Amino acid sequence: MLLAAICTVACVYRIDIQQGNLLEDKDINRVEVGMTRSQVQFLLGTPMVADSFHRDRWDYAYYLRHGRSRDVERRWLIVFFDKERVARVDRNVELQPPT
Repeated sequence: MLLAAICTVACVYRIDIQQGNLLEDKDINRVEVGMTRSQVQFLLGTPMVADSFHRDRWDYAYYLRHGRSRDVERRWLIVFFDKERVARVDRNVELQPPT
């Protein structure tokens, strides 16, 4: 009986968990300083996080965990604006848990 329970647990299917904006490098590379918000949105889509306290910052986060694997892929891109134009783009920002 115990052996059957263990075998059943081992066969449970786990789905991939994917959240956020999956961005391709070719699209990220096309974002340049001086572009407007609408041009960035056209290239990268709607940002995952639009913080009302930081209106001049758009965050594009991505998280992927494959089924039973413990490996997790995380990416975070931040676009900073100044006067409605791109001022800076930070790529591959380390995701930090809140403290």
